[in-house]
Amino acid sequence: MEAILQTTIENFQPKRGKVRDVYDLGDKLLIVATDRISAFDVVMANPIPFKGQVLTQISLFWFDFLEPIVNHHLITADVAKFPSPFNKYEKQLAGRSMLVKKTKVLPIECVIRGYLAGSGWKEYQKSQTVCGVKLPAGLRQCDKLPEPIFTPATKEDLGKHDENISFGRCVEIIGDENAKYLRDKSIEIFKKASQYSESKGIILADTKFEWGHTSGKTILIDEVLTPDSSRFWPADQYQPSRDQESFDKQFVRNYLESINFDKSGPGVKLPDDVVKKTSQKYVECYERLTGKKFGFRN
Repeated sequence: MEAILQTTIENFQPKRGKVRDVYDLGDKLLIVATDRISAFDVVMANPIPFKGQVLTQISLFWFDFLEPIVNHHLITADVAKFPSPFNKYEKQLAGRSMLVKKTKVLPIECVIRGYLAGSGWKEYQKSQTVCGVKLPAGLRQCDKLPEPIFTPATKEDLGKHDENISFGRCVEIIGDENAKYLRDKSIEIFKKASQYSESKGIILADTKFEWGHTSGKTILIDEVLTPDSSRFWPADQYQPSRDQESFDKQFVRNYLESINFDKSGPGVKLPDDVVKKTSQKYVECYERLTGKKFGFRN
């Protein structure tokens, strides 16, 4: 199966994000996860085979797993059930696309952190806070937090960095009721997913959720708990006070740092070994989380 950098559907022009091609079908959207990969908010020149299918299949797994506690936007991932002409493009869309409800998107990235990593660790060293949330003294890099914390961010356009904001600012943007619901439900989902992940030997360090309004309900949208939206660490290799091994694009980031990539402009062509290792990590994450063999390889 060929890797796909972008989809082409006759008479339809998608909105292309860093990874996804999104087709607007009126009251529905068709979301296609391509094999594009971005790092430092720059899309690289070559694809990562199977990445789009992995992201979609992991999202489908979590939508099903979380159904008892949250409403979501998924209608179907069966290409044969897509409206015409999309149902005729199975070669491009199989395994990597979802037909979903269109919603009024709430303009907040709901970031939940269970461990002290990334930008949170950098901030903690300066101020003993993460996004303004005061934390205990003496925590080490990648330590588990006493409780998961909600650290919202603004949703920015392609090419711009999301901005961390306080809970108070979140209330100003979307209102008190919406902000409290998103905080409480996001933490609830995180805890449930963390418990499950740990049973599979994977630590869910942090993640981000997106939400939308439709028919008077607030529902979970976009991708859910994937290696692109989350930090997943192998539990058997976990050790605080250092960076962790991870099931994501770390091979890509490490390579770019090694060549002093300036984190702007056009993406570079990644070496074959970096592409292969990254693809293997994505597939391994799917197989360990779901307990199933990945079914889209040649």
